[in-house]
Amino acid sequence: MRIEWELATFLIPKEKIEDYFETLYAQKYEMHFRLYFSDVKPRMAIFVSKMSHCLYDILARFTAGELNVEIPLIISNHPDMQHVAERFDIPFYLFPITKENKQEQEQKELELLRKHKITFIVLARYMQIISENMIKAYPDKIINIHHSFLPAFVGAKPYHAAYQRGVKIIGATSHYVTTELDAGPIIEQDVVRITHKDTIADLVNKGKDLEKIVLSRAVQKHIERKILAYKNKTVIFS
Repeated sequence: MRIEWELATFLIPKEKIEDYFETLYAQKYEMHFRLYFSDVKPRMAIFVSKMSHCLYDILARFTAGELNVEIPLIISNHPDMQHVAERFDIPFYLFPITKENKQEQEQKELELLRKHKITFIVLARYMQIISENMIKAYPDKIINIHHSFLPAFVGAKPYHAAYQRGVKIIGATSHYVTTELDAGPIIEQDVVRITHKDTIADLVNKGKDLEKIVLSRAVQKHIERKILAYKNKTVIFS
C-alpha cells in the first residue's frame, strides 16, 4: 500500500509521525513501512564505466529540472567519463578495479557514499558486478539497465547475435540489483521494432536510445517513491 497526504492541517507534528506510526500500528501488526517527505530530495550517485549515452541522458534531464534529486557525485572504474562530469560540474571519483583490489575499492566507494549521504545508486552502464556488501547496504536502491536479450543473447556482443538471428524486436530492461546477476525486481521495460533493413549499427543505436528512455523512467519512478518491491517483483504506481 502507498499513501500520500498533505501535512497542512495534519495534527501530528512532522518530526513525530514516524514514532507515532511505529508505536501505534507497525509494532502491533508487524508492519514494515517507510516514511518520506516530498521536500527532502533523494541523493543519487551515478556509477558509469566507458559508455556515455545513459550518463548524458540522466544529467541532461537533471539539468533541465526533470529529476527532483541531488547528484553529489559520479563514480567510475575508468577515467573516460570525467570530462562529462566536469561539464555538468559534478564531482568525479575514479576507482580502478581489478580482481585483486575489488573488495578494497568497493569499501572505499561505500565510505564515500555514506559520507555524501547517498540514498540510492544508478548504474548508467557500469560494467562491474556489484558486490553483496554494497547490495546489502542499498537493498532495492541500486538501479541497473541492460538490453532485454538476456538470457537469449548473452556475451559481449548481444546486438550482433540478435542481428545474426534476425530478430524483429529489441528491448531494454531496468531493474533493482540483487545478488543474482540481472535477475532483480523489474522496474521498467520497453521494446522497439526492427526490420531486415537495419544494420548492426542501427540495432546498437536503437538499443542505446531505448536504454536511455527505460532507465530514465525507472529513475523517475524511484525518485517519486512509486515503486514497491516484494518477492522479486515490483508494484509500480502511476
